[in-house]
Amino acid sequence: MGDDDQTRRWRGNWDKQSGSYDRSMGFSERHIFGDTRPWICAQATGQVLEVAIGTGLNLPFYPPEVTLTGIDWSPAMLDVARRRAGELGRAVELRVGDAGQLDFPDNSFDTVTATFSLCAVPDDRSAVAEMIRVLRPGGALLLADHVASTNLALRALQALVEVVSVPRAGEHYRRRPLDHVRELGLPIEATDRFKAGIIERLRAVKPA
Repeated sequence: MGDDDQTRRWRGNWDKQSGSYDRSMGFSERHIFGDTRPWICAQATGQVLEVAIGTGLNLPFYPPEVTLTGIDWSPAMLDVARRRAGELGRAVELRVGDAGQLDFPDNSFDTVTATFSLCAVPDDRSAVAEMIRVLRPGGALLLADHVASTNLALRALQALVEVVSVPRAGEHYRRRPLDHVRELGLPIEATDRFKAGIIERLRAVKPA
């Protein structure tokens, strides 16, 4: 199976999950993620891009004054996000897009966010590099994801889960976006890691 076939299959998987995704995330939202979504969104300012916005679970937490754009590779997920935005009275531009090839000029946004999504992007390093490219100098990159646990037994369990999750949906549990951010040269201003190291969030700033 070629890469395009695999990508279509993964996208189809997220399309199928769009109607049940919010329910399936319920336990994690209540017991694992903590206040991560408000922590990320409260720091957003100006022109904001959310990469892999999914069903729009972050929409309630952004400050009302920001101008928000969201991309996702699943049209069905975006349909749910569009309905949520309407219910919230939240203006947001939503479009189908590829995190690894963002369709925006350099230096387009004051803030770029991504939460619990780089785990399922085919090339997470390219996605981080693209986020940095479209970020204006002095702008903030705000990321959160589930990462490789600091607990050896839990890391082994994550590796076991990936035997199924990666071929089925391209979903990884042992990535660490912070490593890519450091490698690509952004100073990290704040970071937090909790729940046996499984959840990590960070704020980095693009040098002026």
